[in-house]
Amino acid sequence: VREINMIRTIADFAKTWKAEADITSRVLGALTDASLAQRVTAEDRTLGEIAWHIATSITEMMAHTGLTLAGPAHDAPTPTSAAAIKAGYDQAAAALLAAVTAGWTDATLAVKDDMYGEMWPRGFTLTVLVNHQIHHRGAMSVLVRQAGLVLPDIYGPTREQMAAMKG
Repeated sequence: VREINMIRTIADFAKTWKAEADITSRVLGALTDASLAQRVTAEDRTLGEIAWHIATSITEMMAHTGLTLAGPAHDAPTPTSAAAIKAGYDQAAAALLAAVTAGWTDATLAVKDDMYGEMWPRGFTLTVLVNHQIHHRGAMSVLVRQAGLVLPDIYGPTREQMAAMKG
């Protein structure tokens, strides 16, 4: 297990997940059907594929912990509708929060599960899941701009919002 801080309480997870899932949902809400094809190079994932990967990773990763969540299956094909991607993400994100807060305790976060050939404490798995979506959301923010869309604020005002504040 890598040396990073990990989630140690359900309350910390709930607070972090709510904030990060809200940001991700807002970024997904900025997408259009046409923007889903945006990519950096022919070898890279499209904006739609990255967005769908974030959504499907929730159910895929958490299945390793024994949680079966409502949401898109890991191998489900990428939708051609931005609204469908956002709906799939929102469903899985809400299902994760509900399952963890209702079914796990702080002690559960120390339980280890086989994750990709390593034994990860569940608190670490949740941390990786949060960081995973932040990582891919960063790539999406560049593609959103390249697609000519307005990026919503993430951790502070966007340049458009800053310009509007300055008058």
